Amino acid sequence: MSVKFNLLSDSTCDFSLEDSQRLNVTVLPFTYTEAGKADGGFHGIDDQFQSRTPHEFYQAIRDGAMPMTSQPTPLVFEEAYRDVLKTGIPSVLFCITSGLSGGYNGAVTALDRLKEEMGVDELPIYVVDSGVTSSAQYLLVEEAARMRDAGATAEEVYNWALEARYHIQTLFMVDNLETLRRGGRIPKTVAMVAGALDAKPLLNFNLDGTLSIVGVTRGRHKGMKRLVKFYQESHVDGDYAPVVSIGNADCPEDLDRLAAMLREVNPDVRVMTSNIGPTIGCHVGPGMLSCCCWGADRRVAKGRGKGRGAK
Repeated sequence: MSVKFNLLSDSTCDFSLEDSQRLNVTVLPFTYTEAGKADGGFHGIDDQFQSRTPHEFYQAIRDGAMPMTSQPTPLVFEEAYRDVLKTGIPSVLFCITSGLSGGYNGAVTALDRLKEEMGVDELPIYVVDSGVTSSAQYLLVEEAARMRDAGATAEEVYNWALEARYHIQTLFMVDNLETLRRGGRIPKTVAMVAGALDAKPLLNFNLDGTLSIVGVTRGRHKGMKRLVKFYQESHVDGDYAPVVSIGNADCPEDLDRLAAMLREVNPDVRVMTSNIGPTIGCHVGPGMLSCCCWGADRRVAKGRGKGRGAK
C-alpha cells in the first residue's frame, strides 16, 4: 500500500538516522553553538549525531561548554514545504512544544508566507504543536508513522495528534537543574534549592507544554526505580500495543538498566530507546533519563475534558 502523506518532524524527536530512514520520516534540524570555551566552541546542526557522538557532545558540556540552540530558519521550513509539495501528496510536520520553543510558530509563519507567495488560502500541509519533545515526541511521531503505513490520511493523523499529545505520560530525571536554569526553562531559585539538596530532580510536561518539577530523588538508582513505578502507574495501552519510549543523555548503561527493569515488570512491553539529541541536550545536560508511555488523558487530572483511554 502506498503511503497517503509525507511525515516530517523537527530534530527534537531525537530519532537516530536509522530511525528516520526506517520510519521514512524527514527530520528538520535545529542548530546549536557552544560558548564558554577558549577555542570558541563548536558550531553545528542537530544532525542525529552524525558529526559528533553523544559522548563527545555531552563531554564538551562537562568540560565547560555552554551550548545555545536555534530553531530551524524560515528558509529551512519553506524549502521543506516546497520539497513535499512536489510529491503531490499531503504532509504532516511535528514540532517541539511551543511551551519551550518558537519552532512551531516559526513553522506556521513559514507556511503562511508560502501561501501568500503562491496566492492560495490553504496548502496540504498540517503543522502539529506536539505539546512535548524528546522521547515523548519520539513516541508520538513513531505512532504517526505506524498509522500512515496502515493507510491513515494526513488529516486523520493531524486530528489524532491534537488529542493524542494529551495522552502521553512523561517523567524524566536530570542530574541537576543548572542547564535548564541557564536556558530560562526553570526559575533560578528553584534550581538553587535543588542544587543545595544534592537531589536528582524529576520533571514532566504541563498541559501548555512547559516543564514542571514534580519531585526529587536521592541517587540515580532510586531515580530509575521511580521511573519504573511511574510507568506501572501511568501506562494505559488501550488500542496501542504495550510500548514505552526511554531516552538518555550519555548514560547508556543506565538506559540499559532502566530498559531491563521495565521488561521485568512487563515482559510484553516494547522498549524504544534513543539518545537525547543536541537540541534538548543543550538544556538538560548530561545524565538525563526519560520514560514516556501512553496513558489516560492528562487534562482530566486538571479538571478539563472527559476521561478516555489512549487512542
